[in-house]
Amino acid sequence: MAVQLNYIAPPGWQPENPDQDYLVIQFKIELADFVDKKKFADAAASVAAESSTGTWTKVDEGPQSGIKMADDMKAIVFDVDEANFMFKVAYKTDLFEADNMSGFLAGPAGNIGGMKMVKGLRMFDVRFPEKMVKAFPGPRYGIEGVRDLLEHDDNQRKLPILGTVPKPKVGRTAEEQAVLARRLWTAGDGSYDFVKDDENLTSLFFNKFDDRARLVHQVQLEIEQKTGKKKLYLCNLSHSNLDVMLKRADLIKETGGRCMMIDVIATGFAAVHTMRLKNPELVIHAHRAMHAFITRESGEGIEGHGALNGFSVSMLTLAKIFRLLGVDSLHTGSPKAKMEDYGESEEIMRVLTQDEVMPNPKFLSLGQKWFGTKRVWPVASGGLHPGVMDTVLAKFGRDCYIQMGGGVLGHPQGVERGVEAALEARRAVIVQGLTVKEFVTKNPDSALASAVSLWGTEPKLVY
Repeated sequence: MAVQLNYIAPPGWQPENPDQDYLVIQFKIELADFVDKKKFADAAASVAAESSTGTWTKVDEGPQSGIKMADDMKAIVFDVDEANFMFKVAYKTDLFEADNMSGFLAGPAGNIGGMKMVKGLRMFDVRFPEKMVKAFPGPRYGIEGVRDLLEHDDNQRKLPILGTVPKPKVGRTAEEQAVLARRLWTAGDGSYDFVKDDENLTSLFFNKFDDRARLVHQVQLEIEQKTGKKKLYLCNLSHSNLDVMLKRADLIKETGGRCMMIDVIATGFAAVHTMRLKNPELVIHAHRAMHAFITRESGEGIEGHGALNGFSVSMLTLAKIFRLLGVDSLHTGSPKAKMEDYGESEEIMRVLTQDEVMPNPKFLSLGQKWFGTKRVWPVASGGLHPGVMDTVLAKFGRDCYIQMGGGVLGHPQGVERGVEAALEARRAVIVQGLTVKEFVTKNPDSALASAVSLWGTEPKLVY
């Protein structure tokens, strides 16, 4: 005899003890043109089946067939919204190896994307159960740990961390990058916090990784000895060979560095997990180059209503994954920058910085309990300059990295004045309680006033 399991819950069903016994995912599908819209429930059931214990047809249920276990472990579709083709799927916790992110993703982000009856599919969010949350390492340092590493006093703990990625993106030699680091770290009152490699800069013939790490860290150590102010160099060790990444991490540590930068999407989940476990006591800064090829959805369905144009996983989902895997800081976008959804970065910020996140229907967010996992720094970047300091802080809070590349290096009066403008903006908003516009009105000859005269007080769209 052959059997096909039932993957749809009865009306009103909800998973019991979801944070212990279930992993829950919010999906939306777009049916193929040739599929009758009345087949939505069948398509939802197919998503649950293909991502858990089922297949496309009835199969044998004879002795040793595994059907009994498959029925016990099957995923269940619930909270069905037929008008918007939305549904949730509850997976029993024991369906997944608790500490295996790659193994988990092979199910709900695997073959279901190839089903012919679906022409669009988005994973809006995932809520991880306690067993899985505690199985992953989480950040080594997190927000408080990084502040401790930088020896922040009570006043410094009230401030966001400011930094710059060299522009042009690629072009400086290792020696020239070290010169720029010195200029940034010594400008103004010397309190500028970090320099970050661009994602394109790995180990190139004119700027070798080993040379750059040694030279920039040498500058860092010299400045710290003179001023007593600790600095961060977000040194990009990304590579497709994990052995190379581990070797580069060791060199960062040996030369006095505190931080490795990893392009977490391009290097992969396994690389991030391994680097966290084998990490020689370095902060992990997560850059997210390539994420838009996975997360971007340009259809109206991005807000839950209307059609999807393709297949995607939300950045919100990825942010949860990287907090579990153990990054200490993660790019979240910025207000009105790079054509992102203008509110998603704030929801991601909450997922990274709160101990418990409540569900948010606006973003189809399921919320998350973190069960003691350390908090992650959200990184605001993209089209930022000193004139937007109050806007960014209002949305991200003070525990954030604010990265200004062109917004510092493109200051009309030079690099040092760009740093001064950033520091003036931070001091005005946090210490003096002023808006950027109020500070500029009172200080028309300031570096910040010059920056505002060029860029205004709104983030720049990066097209």
